[in-house]
Parts: sequence; structure tokens; C-alpha cells
Amino acid sequence: MGFPERIYTKEEVKKAKELVDKGHKHRLTVKGSQQFKQKVTLILELIKTAGYYDFLRTYINKIIEIDGLTQLRESEAAIWANKYAVENAVDAASLFIQKANHMKEYLEGKLYYGGTAEKRSVERRIEFLKVLKEKTLKNEIKEECERLLKFWSESSLVY
Repeated sequence: MGFPERIYTKEEVKKAKELVDKGHKHRLTVKGSQQFKQKVTLILELIKTAGYYDFLRTYINKIIEIDGLTQLRESEAAIWANKYAVENAVDAASLFIQKANHMKEYLEGKLYYGGTAEKRSVERRIEFLKVLKEKTLKNEIKEECERLLKFWSESSLVY
């Protein structure tokens, strides 16, 4: 039984959730320009360093470069990202984890958008930044994690 090509109807969501519960992991694909793919490769390395790669590929099937607003496409289990979203690898890695958390909640049937849901996903993003800061050996990554954590601590999204 393969993972549904699209995840839109109740049946498709149910099938996707069953497969995820059984341990399904996507073979993550990246589509876009060579420069975009190179940046996403660095971002994925950071996600692996923090130990979140399996979480990401449990819920995200592909990362696609677009010329528009960065967003999660739930029906495709895909992140659509523009070139600006991947400029800062640390911030992008935490964004990808946030979007994976949205997808997780979508499959679980939770309200995955709006104030409370956004707060939960931002908390997952902050958790990721803290873990990455602890696990990385690179000082520039630690410093960027610290800068972003400071930003989030001052944000109105974190209560």
C-alpha cells in the first residue's frame, strides 16, 4: 500500500495517517534550481544534525522551489519555498520543522492553523533551534540559533 499521491479527502488523510503510524518515511525530494537544491541540502544537514530528519520526512514528501509565498501544501505533503526562504539555513531549517509540525497536526485531524495551532508549531520550531544549538559543533550555527531564539523570545507569538 503506497502513500496517497494527494492527501485531501477523508479517506486519503486516513490512509496517510495509518501509514505514518506504521512508520512510513518519505523519500524526500527537492525540486528547483541548482542553487535552491544546494541551499536545501545544507538545510537538511542541519536538520540531520539536530536529529529531526526522520520527523521531517515522516510528514513532508517534497520541497519545491516556487516564485511566490512559502507555504505548506497539505494535499501534497510538500513545502513550497521561494529563494528567500532558504537564504538563512538555520532559520529555514526551523521553518521546515514548523511546517512538518503543521502537517503532523493536519494528519491527526487537529486544527493545524490559526493562533493556538501556530503557537504549538512555533514551540516546535523553538525546540528545534535549542536542540540544534546544543548538537552543532559550529560556532556560527550556535550563534545564529541564539539570535533566532532571542527573536522568538521577544515575539508576540510565544506566550
